[in-house]
Amino acid sequence: MSITQTRARMTGIGRVLVIVYAVMALAATGRSFVQIVRRFDEAPVAYSLSAAAAVVYIVATLGLILAGRRGWYTVAWVAIVFELAGVLVVGTLSIVLPELFQHDSVWSVFGRGYLFIPLVLPIFGIWWLITHRPAEEVTP
Repeated sequence: MSITQTRARMTGIGRVLVIVYAVMALAATGRSFVQIVRRFDEAPVAYSLSAAAAVVYIVATLGLILAGRRGWYTVAWVAIVFELAGVLVVGTLSIVLPELFQHDSVWSVFGRGYLFIPLVLPIFGIWWLITHRPAEEVTP
């Protein structure tokens, strides 16, 4: 894949999607780092989930940037589907069993602390992946 092809994939909504994923990666990484360093003993599950979310957002960002390559396209799919499952499971558990989440994680209450972006973002990510499949590689 050439730089021109990568640029063509990263225009419009694709570029916005990557930027939002990158911002979420930075936000989740910063949040989890501070939580783990300062107060890990208070809520290890919630803070570990924030760290896991940070890793997922980093991997999803890279996967979306490099999704023109078949392997990275698959990585993007796995990360974004995992993200959606995480948001739905953690969001539901944080409402049904709030005692498990006495401190919020990135995905608690479906991402309420992040204006519900964690709930909506993977839906847009999946839509983008479906509509922007990588071109089939032709081998001589």
